[in-house]
Amino acid sequence: MHPIAALPTAPNCLTPSSEVEPAAFEMPADACDTHAHVIAASSAYPMAPSRSYTPPPAPEEKYLAMLAATGCSRGVIVQISVYGTDNGYMLEVLRHNPDRLRGIAVVTPEVTDRELEAMHAAGVRGLRINVLFPGAGLSFDAMEILARRIAPMGWHMQFLVDGRDLPGLLPRMRKLPCPGVIDHMGHMPAMLGFQHPGFQAVRELVANHGWWTKLSGAYRISDDFDRFAEVLPIAQALIEAAPDRVVWGSDWPHVARPRMPDTGRLRNLVKVWAPDPAVRNRILVDNPSRLYGFPRIPGDVLTEI
Repeated sequence: MHPIAALPTAPNCLTPSSEVEPAAFEMPADACDTHAHVIAASSAYPMAPSRSYTPPPAPEEKYLAMLAATGCSRGVIVQISVYGTDNGYMLEVLRHNPDRLRGIAVVTPEVTDRELEAMHAAGVRGLRINVLFPGAGLSFDAMEILARRIAPMGWHMQFLVDGRDLPGLLPRMRKLPCPGVIDHMGHMPAMLGFQHPGFQAVRELVANHGWWTKLSGAYRISDDFDRFAEVLPIAQALIEAAPDRVVWGSDWPHVARPRMPDTGRLRNLVKVWAPDPAVRNRILVDNPSRLYGFPRIPGDVLTEI
């Protein structure tokens, strides 16, 4: 496995800029940022002592301002590792925005049916397994148990894992009774190339087993800051493999990185990766609408896939 090592202290992260690069293309109505995090500004939601970093506050109002600045009317909040399995703040923000936000939670196998039902009512549509950051709350040991619990609810499992570990996990992942979503295109160095077994494992899951992947985290897998040119063939290969099962996410507030990317520029990479407006509409609107179950707005017409 390739976890990110815990440090003796949890260093402070950089603060994201409130300024974003203007859109390089016309953002479609109901565009969705499927991967961001919220961090409370108060001590009411304490962070886990075992965390590997300390993020700055990224409360609800700043998160919603980021969505507006990037032209997204919908968003998906992913439970951040520093809170472990305490999903309280994410659930609070979801309940304030029932029509436009969805969530991905982190739980233990001991979670009760009542707790899962309450999360569903709040807008949660999946569970995350994060094996890269200490304190995240789950390991692969819980994968099958939780997948069986959430399959009847129409949820999915989301994985933050180094893609170099995926080939050995494929036999288990193929058998899961619910869909899976791979974070950050596989979260492995883009310089290794798309023919690497790790990226090919992501492609197999997406192309042949009904899984999804997030076109996100380019700045986490590329040293080419801030063009990320080596990510282009990877993103395009995944889009080509399953254009109806790829979504985009900003990964705001961009924690645990030595340089702070421009969130607007990350959004503009979608135009580079998907020059066809119809394909971009799938990535930004149609696909997340299906995956996260956003309500249909009168007059909406989803692209045929």
